[in-house]
Amino acid sequence: MNSPGKASIDLNTRPQVTPFFDEATNTLSYIVKDPASNACAIIDSVMNLDYPSGSISFTAADQLIDFIRGNKLELQWILETHVHADHLSAAPYIQQRLGGKIAIGTHITVVQQTFGQVFNAEASFARDGSQFDRLLADDDSIQLGSMTGRALHTPGHTPACMTYVFGDAIFVGDTLFMPDGGTARADFPGGDAGILYQSIQRILSLPGQMRIFVCHDYLPNGRELEYETSVAAERQSNIHVHEGVSQADFVAMRKARDVTLGMPTLILPSLQVNMRAGHFPRAEDSGTVFLKLPVNAFGGADITALIAPGDKS
Repeated sequence: MNSPGKASIDLNTRPQVTPFFDEATNTLSYIVKDPASNACAIIDSVMNLDYPSGSISFTAADQLIDFIRGNKLELQWILETHVHADHLSAAPYIQQRLGGKIAIGTHITVVQQTFGQVFNAEASFARDGSQFDRLLADDDSIQLGSMTGRALHTPGHTPACMTYVFGDAIFVGDTLFMPDGGTARADFPGGDAGILYQSIQRILSLPGQMRIFVCHDYLPNGRELEYETSVAAERQSNIHVHEGVSQADFVAMRKARDVTLGMPTLILPSLQVNMRAGHFPRAEDSGTVFLKLPVNAFGGADITALIAPGDKS
């Protein structure tokens, strides 16, 4: 992995960062504002889903929209750090109301290939990332007003994970949590604990005073919400990957921990929507949109004998 060049870091620029917390999914979305203009970006928006009823709402997204309109900001980018497995993206809903370009890492194509097969997606589902306005390669620049941000490819949690750097602010997606929360799991298809460790080291090689903003906070030990830390604090006290933790030790810890974790509640609907840049599959002839529940896609008991006889090939 290439390390980010010094030219990609501007510690003298301190963007205004406003967090929005979705309690149902423990997700943090951010509005990042250029300090020298009204240009802004949204990172990791949320579309609300009531899973038992299948009902969609836009409470979380409307908070972002209201803030941008209320402060007379210009939305230029709607950035996704990766294809989330725990919440649905509201990117197209926001874009329809405020404009901006939807962007994700170039390795989205790997995720689309993988989960296009898992969900037996329709033939019209493009697996080339064309649902997004821009695909960002490692160390690509992102112009936000007067700021030039950088996109860093930081895989391991998923193959397509990106970290976004604007001035002194780093947005790490699920790669790192607050120091007492540790690190992302690495057992999803395409995940790799060793690669995750290397990606984290890349982030922690940045200047210690840089601010880190996490995508999730699960309020460990019942504490209050936290969302901002620093490179130095993560190096010193992250419970999974502080200084002195070797890659071998990290991989062993991650593998032992990951097998104890259940699947995220919204993983099946989230992946189907997020691999389409926040869009739903086409409606069926009845006009109803359906999301699939692939039985045993992530393991389970043999159900061959339970398939209705008339449905067996």
